[in-house]
Amino acid sequence: MPRRGFPLQGRVRWLLLALFLLLVLLLFAYLLECTPPADASQTLPGVVGEPFSREYYQTLLQEHEERHLSRAYSLKRQIAQLKQELQEMSDKLKLMQEKKEPPGVQGLGENQEPGDLLEFLHSQINKAEVNAGARLPSEYALVPFESFTSSKVYQLEMGLTRHPEEKPVRKDRRDELVEAVEAALDIINNPDEEDGVEEDVPVQRQTYTDSHFMEGLYRTERDKGTLYELFFAKEDSSSFRHVSLFRPFGPIMKVRSTSVETLGMIINIIVPLAGRVDTFSQFLQNFREVCVQRDRQVHLTVVYFGQEGLQEVKSSLKKMSREETFSNYTLISVDEEFSRGRGLNIGANAWKNGDVLMFFCDVDIRFSLDFLNTCRLHAAPNKKVFYPVVFSLYNPAIVYGSLELAPPIEQQLSHKKDAGFWRDFGFGMTCQYRSDFLNIAKQASVNLLSLAELPLPMCAKFCQYYVEKTNNFQLFPLNEKIKIARE
Repeated sequence: MPRRGFPLQGRVRWLLLALFLLLVLLLFAYLLECTPPADASQTLPGVVGEPFSREYYQTLLQEHEERHLSRAYSLKRQIAQLKQELQEMSDKLKLMQEKKEPPGVQGLGENQEPGDLLEFLHSQINKAEVNAGARLPSEYALVPFESFTSSKVYQLEMGLTRHPEEKPVRKDRRDELVEAVEAALDIINNPDEEDGVEEDVPVQRQTYTDSHFMEGLYRTERDKGTLYELFFAKEDSSSFRHVSLFRPFGPIMKVRSTSVETLGMIINIIVPLAGRVDTFSQFLQNFREVCVQRDRQVHLTVVYFGQEGLQEVKSSLKKMSREETFSNYTLISVDEEFSRGRGLNIGANAWKNGDVLMFFCDVDIRFSLDFLNTCRLHAAPNKKVFYPVVFSLYNPAIVYGSLELAPPIEQQLSHKKDAGFWRDFGFGMTCQYRSDFLNIAKQASVNLLSLAELPLPMCAKFCQYYVEKTNNFQLFPLNEKIKIARE
């Protein structure tokens, strides 16, 4: 009996073990079936009281990676630049040791060492119109800027083959602008102590990319170099970053990097007017859509000459004020013959609330919301005035064959060679501060009532202001048939 019991006990033991394993498998399957599925949108723990999603950490990790890559690119570029300068200095030292006459550097003064290349490049910045303006003999001596965005270049000199708006086709031209934007991004994302950017400010630690590039200006002085003015902004932000760069026909060099806050910066738009009630209605519609409904940091000053059409203008302004609850406008009635310069001066003197940024505007001008920020960014009190060059449209009846075939106004606003031209011969449109306008009249010793009539940019001739004249793709004077007296 004992001999037959041992095999039986072994079988029972294996049977119990098999039942135990089966029970474990059933329990595991039950747990898998009963466990609720993980929520894909479940947030990960972050700061106490502020749950952050997985995408937040991925974005944060990507920003850190972009910052490190940008820093590495900056260090590589600086190392390459230092190697190049070291090689040039070594070559010059060898020439001096061989007691040969050094070739010198074109543009160096007599008291400067030919081998001090870096000092010469910095001296080019001081010679150029970068930090201060220069006295100009006439408006023809002014070198205008040309503007560009991330995809288009807006140029003044067209000739027979170039267009007012085109993509940079030449590789050297494209690489030049791309290098300027990349250098500006490197400066913003890796600020120096001299830039005045505090490290503990969370807004300044945000990484800027080429998608935040708004617009840029550039101009070349043939004996000095190329100046770049670049502007960046985060989406839905009123804070802008402004970077000035100068390429003194050599390595590009930083001039300054500042932060510009446009919130609360009021623009007084001054419009001289006589008659043209229908055109004023179109202007007021554009003003309502851009300034009243979206910007709301403007004041409209209308200086009306004569009595004919005055009531219609008053009614249009009151209707806009009632419908939009907007009261920041002034209507000045002048019983005189129309004079644009006289109207601008009356509008400038009518402002009594201290200094203000003014935009001298015509009634047939159509502008966008971006232009208001451009006006704020390109004018500075006691320092800089801005003259935008508008793109004047041809008669739509000629461009499209007849007025009936012409598309809506919004579709006519394009920078094409057969649609219009850059009106670069005038200084009528300007953004400047009221204090500068009055100071120019004082320095020029001219009657303030006739100052705006002068074709010469008085700010450059008498006061050495920094004059910034550039083509602006956000301004369009609408074509209109106007009767002009024969005399």
